[in-house]
Formats: sequence, structure tokens, C-alpha cells
Amino acid sequence: MSLALLAGSALVAPLALTAPAPAVAAAAPYTVTALQVTVRAGDRKCTLDTDVYRPAGAAAAHPAPAVLTTNGFGGDKADGPTDALAKAFAARGYVALAYSGLGFGKTGCPISLDDPRIDGRAASGLVDLLAGARAADNGTRIDYVAKDGAGDPRVGMIGGSYGGAVQLATAAVDHRVDALVPLITWNDLSYSLDPNNAGRTQGAGGPLPGAYKWQWTNGFFLIGEAQGLLHPHLDPSRSGGAGCLHFVAQACDTKRLLDSGRYPAARTRAVLAYARSVSPVSYLASVKAPTLLVQGQDDSLFNLNEATASYRTLAAQGTPVKMIWQAWGHSGGMRKPAQGELDLAQGNLDTSYAGRRILAWFDRYLRRRTATVTGPAFAYYRDWVTGGSAYATSPVFPAGGSRRLYLSGDGKLVGRRGEVARGSREYRNLRTATSHSESSLAGLLGLPDVAPYDARGTYLDWTSRPVTGGAVEVVGVPRVTLKVSSPQAERVQNSADAADKLVLFAKLYDVAPDGRKTLVHRLVAPARVPDVTRRFTVELPGIVHRYEPGHRLRLVLAASDDAYAGNRGVKPVTVSAGPENTGVLELPVTQGVLR
Repeated sequence: MSLALLAGSALVAPLALTAPAPAVAAAAPYTVTALQVTVRAGDRKCTLDTDVYRPAGAAAAHPAPAVLTTNGFGGDKADGPTDALAKAFAARGYVALAYSGLGFGKTGCPISLDDPRIDGRAASGLVDLLAGARAADNGTRIDYVAKDGAGDPRVGMIGGSYGGAVQLATAAVDHRVDALVPLITWNDLSYSLDPNNAGRTQGAGGPLPGAYKWQWTNGFFLIGEAQGLLHPHLDPSRSGGAGCLHFVAQACDTKRLLDSGRYPAARTRAVLAYARSVSPVSYLASVKAPTLLVQGQDDSLFNLNEATASYRTLAAQGTPVKMIWQAWGHSGGMRKPAQGELDLAQGNLDTSYAGRRILAWFDRYLRRRTATVTGPAFAYYRDWVTGGSAYATSPVFPAGGSRRLYLSGDGKLVGRRGEVARGSREYRNLRTATSHSESSLAGLLGLPDVAPYDARGTYLDWTSRPVTGGAVEVVGVPRVTLKVSSPQAERVQNSADAADKLVLFAKLYDVAPDGRKTLVHRLVAPARVPDVTRRFTVELPGIVHRYEPGHRLRLVLAASDDAYAGNRGVKPVTVSAGPENTGVLELPVTQGVLR
């Protein structure tokens, strides 16, 4: 998936969902009108560049529900996914409004990271337009949108990545929004850009900064700052502040802190608070609109843990919510979605599992067809399935049970604590990164990328017995709890700078009978250890993976990773084990047995 798209238990059989026939969609033409709409966004007014798609037959006497959609980071209203989605819904009789997000395309105001107080309020101004308010710029009035009451249009939102989080931001400040479909988006930007998978206390993240995800963050920053080159005739309101060309000042402050490699307590608390304030983790309590979360398994930017955190919060507070784990996400370069998968650039809603679920979602909550079945609570893509539906479903999340494996002192993963061999092993980091996990920039652009690797002496691994008696399917979020010893880290971990704490990286491999290793979805879990004198738990990225008979599961703890900033100074780490006290790997398993 290119950066441009950033611009957009008991298992049961996959549900067959009925969608409108393509012939019906083809018989429903629409007209498109470009509008410049000025709205209030935070402390200023912003002019939004929009396209309004009016389906044939939509009129005041025959109103239709509406769908709002906007771009991912770096895109605009005319990019492939945004344009295709607007056309797809207009062809199905919805009023579609596509707009360029703040700071992109021809829309004014600086980039404000989907802040509900700014981006959310701006989108709320478009809800006003759909409610029949006249556009102040030109007096245009849209009087053909179905309403739930005076000033309350029946409207849903859909979009990917940056265009996903803005939906939650809008619904948090405007309860007139009736349904959401956020795709491949975040729960907590402080986790997304500086992830710490240890000590998680809220949403996807925790109280400490993690390991700076410098490749992704710098890529986004460059795309944002390049808007002046991409769009030479910018609205003057696009100017940023505090040394940034096109971002709000607090976003620039966040970037500077991450670049510094230092985390002084007071400043770090302020920056983390800002990153979370523009993230769903801070405002999901205000989101009441039914939400269908769609997240990608192949995604090292916004991994499955982000959607999982949002799902759990929404479900706990009673907001109608369901979740789909599809195959594709932000990683994987220019690779097209697999056959039968939703392709946003094509708008193939009728012919993809996720697309049919989306159509059913809007049919139920926008067209108010209460008999429409919207599908199970949880569905996930299985890349090992050929022919038929690749999706499995579950009425609950998590879908299966939990299996424990113990970290033995001899480097084995064993099924019983009594099998743990007593022993200690050590690794140490170097001053440069010695591991490679995620797709590099070359891989993200669809170019050849080097295979994952870990340099000798800079990691430890634990390997299970070969799978026997049928494949093992892991579906969910694995966790490892362990205790390490690092005298160097212990001496400096209580300094005023959190950057002195130990950083390590956990990941899961699949080892074939011939010894070939596959890093599952090329995902890694950075962790900044709160206190090396205590046991801690690292939550690994969520996965859907099948370990075939004869294959072995391998857990790796690495000292570094070249996609992230790592340890300050050399900090050797020792991991000891004995039957009475050893690390534990918890695996969410839906099928099969690991011994």
C-alpha cells in the first residue's frame, strides 16, 4: 500500500451478506458539484474544497441519506480511494460529500492531526451543510438529504487512515453523525509514532514514551511540509507555526521532541498529552455512533492493537461496534489487495467481504432498514485459505482461548512449567541498529527489500517443539511476561530523562522444517521497560497466522531495530529461567495445540 493511500471462541461460517446488484447501481447516475465551503475550525475559519455527489431522483420530496468521506494523509478529495468511495455510494443512491482535509489539496488551514476541536469541528460544519444550511460562500443549499429531525441530517462517514480518525473526531463533537466506518486508523498517536508495548494502561499505549518510529514519522512530516510544492497556490491560512510550514505548532513540538532522542519528564508529559488529545483514546467516551472498525493485518504503522483498543472501549460503553481484520494495511508497498478483498481505489463494495459488510452497516443505520444483518462481532482474514471465503468469524472478541508457553533457560519454549531448564543467557546492544524487521522505505514503495535479520549476540530466542496433530492458528494479541537483569539500565533508569530506560524489541517468527524463518507480517513490538528490577509484560502486535504441522514458533527479544530509535548507551541484558520463575508467552489460539 503506497503512502498515497495514507491519503484514504467458537468460530462460525462467514456470513453471506446481500448487497445491491451492480445493475441497479449502474442505473443510478449522479451529478457532481464542486463547492468551496467555509467553516469554523477551532480558533479560525477554514475553507474546505468539496465535491457534492447528488444521485438521480434525490430531491426535497425524495431525500436520500448522506455519506461523508475525506482523504488519507497526503491526499485530497480527488485521490483514488476518496473519489472511488464517493462515486460508489452516489451510484447506490446516497448523497456523497467528498472533501479535502484541513491542510491538503485546496483546503485551507494547517494540518492539525485530526484534532476533534479543529478537524472534527470543520467536518461538523459540513454536517450543517447537509442539514440544509446555506453555504456562506455562495448561498448553495442542499435540501435533498434525509433527516432525523430539524437540522439533523442522516449521515455516515467512511475513509481510511487519516480519513478514518477524523470520523471518530467528528462523531465525538457532533452526535448527528449516524454511522462510522474507520479503516486502518489509530487509537493513540503517541503509541503509533512512539510505541511502547510495555506497561500499557490506556488504549493502545501507556504512561511512558516508547521507541521513536522515525521512518514513518519522518515520511509523514515530509509529505505534510511538501504541500507547498504539491499545491503552489495555497490559501495563506495553510501556514503553520513554530518553525513548521504546514502543521500546527503543537505537532511541530511533538516532532522536535521525538527527533531529540530525549524525554525530560515535564516536556514529555505535555507532548504525550497533546498526541493523545488528538487521538480517539481521549474522546471515544463521546462517540455514540455505531462504528464498524476495519483494520489491516499487514500494517506496521497502525497495527491491530489500535483497532482492538478502540473496539474494547466502544463495546464497554455500549456503543454499537463490530470489527473486521482485513489482509492489507499501510505496509507492503504497492501490492494490490488480494482477490476478494476490499480495494478502496476500485470501490468494489459489492464483490468484497468487507465491502458487503460496509454496505450492510449503512443500510441498517442510514437507510434504517432494521432487518438488515450487519454481520458478526469479529471477522478476520486467513491468508492460508484458497477458494471460498478467506474470512472466519466469531460472535465474540477475542475469538478463541489462550495457550501458555514457558521460556526455558536452554532457549526452548515449553508447554509446562516443570519442563523449564534452569539457565541464563545474555545479549547486548551495539551503538548502531543490528536488527531489521519491518519493511523499509524501499519495501513500502514496492521495491525489493532485505529479509528480516538479527545480528548474532544482539538478541535472544526461544523456540517451540514442531507442531503436531494439526495446524495451530493464532488469532489475536500475544503477550510475553518476563524479568530481565541489566545493571547498566538499573543504574540510570530513575534519571529525569525517560530515554535512559531500557528498550527492547519482541517479535514472533514461524520456522519451517527446513529452517527458513518468516517474521509474521514483519511486525515487531518496541518496549521501554518501566523498571528492570520488576517483571513486566510486553503486548505484541496482533496477528492472524497459521503454524503448519512441522513448523515451530520462535519468540525473539532483540536489542534494537533499524526502524526505531533505541537504547541510549550499551545496556547488556540477561534473561534467567527456572521452573519456579520464568517468562511466559500467552498466545490467543483458535485451533490446534502447542506443546
